[in-house]
Amino acid sequence: MHHVQEAQILAALQTVMEPDLKKDLVTLGMIEDIRIDERNRVSFSVVLTTPACPMKNQIRQACIDAVRTCVPLADEIEVNMTSKVTSGCSHHQGEEERPLKGVKNIIAVASGKGGVGKSTVAVNLAVSLAATGAKVGLIDADLYGPSIPTMFGMNDAKPEVVDKNLVPVEKYGIKLMSIGFLIETDTAIIWRGPMASSAIKQFISEVAWGELDYLIFDLPPGTGDIQLTLVQTIPLTGAVIVTTPQDLALADVSKAVSMFRKVHVPILGLVENMCYYELPDGTKDYIFGKAGGERFAKAQGIAFLGAIPIGREVREGGDSGIPFVMAEKASATATAMTRAAQEVARQISITNACNGREPS
Repeated sequence: MHHVQEAQILAALQTVMEPDLKKDLVTLGMIEDIRIDERNRVSFSVVLTTPACPMKNQIRQACIDAVRTCVPLADEIEVNMTSKVTSGCSHHQGEEERPLKGVKNIIAVASGKGGVGKSTVAVNLAVSLAATGAKVGLIDADLYGPSIPTMFGMNDAKPEVVDKNLVPVEKYGIKLMSIGFLIETDTAIIWRGPMASSAIKQFISEVAWGELDYLIFDLPPGTGDIQLTLVQTIPLTGAVIVTTPQDLALADVSKAVSMFRKVHVPILGLVENMCYYELPDGTKDYIFGKAGGERFAKAQGIAFLGAIPIGREVREGGDSGIPFVMAEKASATATAMTRAAQEVARQISITNACNGREPS
């Protein structure tokens, strides 16, 4: 009986392209652990660049088809899909002095103005990524109106201090830090620029984040000095910008896009929130106008990450402390948000590959 050779399997898999990175899986180093037993049963692992890869099933099927076609002797073919998230943070400074050594990617969620549901998107993005098995953290950097304690139902949570570092609060598998955990939420504080940026720097240098694939940074709304200081202080992998469909909101988005471009932070894409309301008969009512976000993204040459409808479950999720992607998994809003999260993960993988970064 002829035996299948490892080289034949690798040759077959060299014909399978990674759809986003436009190279084959073998060249990208995504094939590991090839095993062939005496009955020519073949197994191997495909190491994806994120557990939230939307192409997981297509890639698996393409691998099976390639081995079947190129290696007819192969009997059963078992493909084990795993992932190792690539890192977009390590290029900013020498590895040694870099804060957040264990954090692979920091993503800023930003908006040109308030009231576009930016924090809701940040929270549900974090929950969606964590649901895929990624290690996720979330910083609520909105010093004027910290909403994350409420959205996670944790208004009374207090982080512990261990070895002079704050330990993030955990909920739904996500590590959380918010100014709301540290101050009484009903006390109005007037934050001046330098105070605000030093408070946020503490979240970076004095919080024990440990190992994370994604740390999501919910920025304060707008594009003023505080935002500028923050995005220059933190080694960001990229930014996600949230808007609503109205023209005015899109004018504000232009400011946000310019701000990130000015400081050379890659823009991962645009999420259009509150894009329509689904009526009981299934028709969509585009309350704020239609497809403004998609047109804007195209004109700016940035990825459109998805359109999230308005649903009662969004408000209910925000008030009840159970984010809507968990509470209402089957709803149109949750489906759209989960897709947007996959798209964010995908854009991070593409950005890191373009910058020549390896899985770490």
